[in-house]
Amino acid sequence: MLSIVIPSHHRCDLLRRCLTTVRNHAPAATEIIVVDDASPDHVAGRVAQEFAGVRVVRLDRRRGFAVAANAGIRTSRGAVVEMLNDDTEVQPGWANTALRCFNDPAIGSVAPLVLRWPNGDTIDSAGDRYYLGGVAQKRGHGQPLGPEFLKPRQVFGVSAAAGFYRRAALDEVGHFPESFGSYFEDVDLAFRLQRAGWRAMFEPASRVLHHISASHGPSRRLLEQQSCNEERVFWRNVPASDLWRAVPKHAAVLAGKAWKRWQEGTLTPWVLGRLRLIMDAAELRRDRHALTRQICSVWGVEESAPSRLVI
Repeated sequence: MLSIVIPSHHRCDLLRRCLTTVRNHAPAATEIIVVDDASPDHVAGRVAQEFAGVRVVRLDRRRGFAVAANAGIRTSRGAVVEMLNDDTEVQPGWANTALRCFNDPAIGSVAPLVLRWPNGDTIDSAGDRYYLGGVAQKRGHGQPLGPEFLKPRQVFGVSAAAGFYRRAALDEVGHFPESFGSYFEDVDLAFRLQRAGWRAMFEPASRVLHHISASHGPSRRLLEQQSCNEERVFWRNVPASDLWRAVPKHAAVLAGKAWKRWQEGTLTPWVLGRLRLIMDAAELRRDRHALTRQICSVWGVEESAPSRLVI
């Protein structure tokens, strides 16, 4: 069975459109869960209740995407869980084509082809990639849909905006890191799935439209959070055996990003996010040690072993 988890806070019109397409195109017996992330007057939950059979999980205070996603995952019953943003619209057959990928027992996650609403002729995401210097990117982001993105292939990870996950894989490696709140939590999860030996696949026949224009530019606070989480992903996950070649690349990446942020006028929140991580260095060390122990005890590999990551 497929379970679809949709965290939502306040975008009621978009949530209604999302749920309409899910109900129209989901396979029979699909479980649909809306996590109301403490929306004003519980409006997200009320919209969800307009659709028969949709379950609502309510949080008592706003906790961000990772906590809301995990709350939905914990109550789900499907062997496959799809995380879906409330500003997406699924297309006919999107689920069946993705679910067939899970016939391969090594597949832990599947990335659909996410296209920009309304025309669907520009790519938002064709799976995620990660560069060793500490850069996470959506494949094909902003590019016109072309032959390169019409073939299934293995990818580093999937975007939680519209990603399918094998429930057993999530339970094995742990769910989204709740300390992240929002941003880059799916990249952190992709690292852990990779280390556990699970593969991620991109399936272009599974298609989702994303209302990019619905997401306004982030505030300075959110820019700071993005910066902090981006840096956290690097130091939590890059294997010790790869750090000797990753750190020089990372220094160059940081210099380039700082220059870009200065030109955009967003250097201050970007720097503050990085500094916040330094202040949380003790927590970061605990996170890394916990991840190392988990790798060694559950997966039987040493932290110094060669990386199996798809970078």
